[in-house]
Amino acid sequence: MALNGSLQGYILVALLLFVIGLATVLLRRTLLMQFMGVELMLNAANVALLAFSRFRGGDATGTVFYLFILGVAACEAAIGLALVIALFRHRQTTDADRADSLKQ
Repeated sequence: MALNGSLQGYILVALLLFVIGLATVLLRRTLLMQFMGVELMLNAANVALLAFSRFRGGDATGTVFYLFILGVAACEAAIGLALVIALFRHRQTTDADRADSLKQ
């Protein structure tokens, strides 16, 4: 089965990206790696969205949604990184187990 340029090839890549991102979120303890996993999952959704848009007829709707999702993901990454930096300054670690409370 040849996957060059087919919808199945793009969906396979999106699925692999999503699984890698999900495994990163579930298995890593550092918050920075968990945020990177979330970013991988968002990029997997973007790849699937663009693939379906391309094979649906190439209309601009999928591309417009992609640009909005990309902007939201960039904002999410900036806010997440700011939280990780604040946690590191306060607790001297980025371990997710020690981030259960920021009241102190």
